[in-house]
Amino acid sequence: MSKPKKKLSVSYITVPSQIINSLSSSSLQSLLISTKKPHPPSPSPSSKKAKPFLYKLSSKSPKLWFSALFLVALLGMLRIGFLPLSPYPCATSPTASSHPHILDNQAIGQLRTEPHYNSNYTSAEPREDAEEEHSFWKQPDGMGYSGCLEWSKDYRRRSERIVKERRKYVVVVVAGGINQQRNQIVDAVVIARILEAVLVVPVFQVNVIWGDDSEFSDIFDLDHFKRVLANDVRVISSLPSTHIRTRPIVERLTSLHISADRIRSRYLRRLEKVGVLLLRGLDSRLSKDLPSDLQKLRCKVAFHALKFAPRILEIGNKLAERMQSKGPYIALHLRMEKDVWVRTGCLPGLSPEYDELINRERKRHPELLTAKSNITYHERKLAGLCPLNALEVARLLKALGAPKNARIYWAGGQPLGGKEALSPLTKEFPHFYSKQDLAFPGELEPFANKASFMASIDYIICERSDVFMPSHGGNMGHALQGRRAYAGHRKYITPNKRHMLPYFLNTSLPEPEFNRIMRELHEDSLGQPELRTSKVGRDVTKFPIPECMCNSSSRGYSLQRHTRSLLYNFG
Repeated sequence: MSKPKKKLSVSYITVPSQIINSLSSSSLQSLLISTKKPHPPSPSPSSKKAKPFLYKLSSKSPKLWFSALFLVALLGMLRIGFLPLSPYPCATSPTASSHPHILDNQAIGQLRTEPHYNSNYTSAEPREDAEEEHSFWKQPDGMGYSGCLEWSKDYRRRSERIVKERRKYVVVVVAGGINQQRNQIVDAVVIARILEAVLVVPVFQVNVIWGDDSEFSDIFDLDHFKRVLANDVRVISSLPSTHIRTRPIVERLTSLHISADRIRSRYLRRLEKVGVLLLRGLDSRLSKDLPSDLQKLRCKVAFHALKFAPRILEIGNKLAERMQSKGPYIALHLRMEKDVWVRTGCLPGLSPEYDELINRERKRHPELLTAKSNITYHERKLAGLCPLNALEVARLLKALGAPKNARIYWAGGQPLGGKEALSPLTKEFPHFYSKQDLAFPGELEPFANKASFMASIDYIICERSDVFMPSHGGNMGHALQGRRAYAGHRKYITPNKRHMLPYFLNTSLPEPEFNRIMRELHEDSLGQPELRTSKVGRDVTKFPIPECMCNSSSRGYSLQRHTRSLLYNFG
């Protein structure tokens, strides 16, 4: 008679959950089997029973029990240690370096090398409010408007004679920053057309502030400029030998809102006698309300003829694609430089020391103040005449639904106060880049001392952004407003400074209520189609409807896409 079997006590292995999670069930099973004593010969298949998931170990074998536990723990920890883990285990995306607006090397490398942005992009990062984020990136309804430049029969008939002109020449000297120069080039072409004269390629005056001696062909594609305007105005690179020694009529425009009729009456007869007219001071002197054909010519110059030079386009598009590589991005034009605060009569609000610095500079150079001098700083601020500072920009973007992980490109000169002046913005939106952050070492070196080149690169990256917002007005903001409208009404936020600033000063206003008010104030300021005719004196290159854009179902979506493609290719 066989002896009764002793009842075995059962013990279980307790293993930390992190280790269990790191091991597959098969590897754990094989490990435990390997520690058990050899089994007697296998019984017949009919006597086999299913093994339990947890293996029982005899309490009479403590050494075996501790050996199994030790091996499981050791292998689990080794496996965890050798797994490739993120250097930021609690983060959903790479964090910025100690200065949020300066990229760490890994993030820079990713931005520089990622492929072009796919329109079907979906963020891998968790979204706090997906609906609000989607609303922020959503483009305004363009209402079917697309570029359509069609001239009258009289304009086309005159063109046949004008492009053959060989006796009358207009030379124009343009000054200021690159976007000021763009405006003056547009008006130079229109004036040449009004006088039915040949246009000599505009001369760029050396910029006394930045010391930039760039010429037209350094910034713009000259051959393209001539070719696009070949049916409107004859453009030549320099005066012919027959007119080089001619003493030109030299004029500096001082009047505002000069009409086409006044241009003809003032210059045409003298030009026909002398042959050469030299014009200076064109900046915003020509009337904004010209006949329809001349308004269309303005659009043709601004949106089609002025294409950036190849090397500027190349670097600008490269940097824009690096910004696009991770999805949509915001572009900001921040006007926070020292000279801006001086000229506008405003204060940066960084500290009493910086405010006093600006006040001293303004008293020392009163001629720099371009704003009204009979109102105080606070009155100017509440009237919406001052640039937004970094804190105000951050609060506005946040209120309008910009996600915290949004990537922001910022254009503009170095702000007064340096990095600290930008800190309220970079703390709220840490993915914050400039062209210097995006470029490879040495990539921007050829443009280092050329302010016009740098501004042109900013222009390209801002134009290609999904959302653009300026902190203040100015030539660049105006130029981009019209260009983005002509490209199909890409989102452009116009800060409603005069109405929103009282709410910024109300510290008792709850944040949800503040955000709601900001969205209501800006619901019609997001780049929607806006007729130029609603206000006399508006620049058609800023408000291209109705002269340069039309809503025609027969043209359809293909024309809009074609126009946008042209703009991207033109830079």
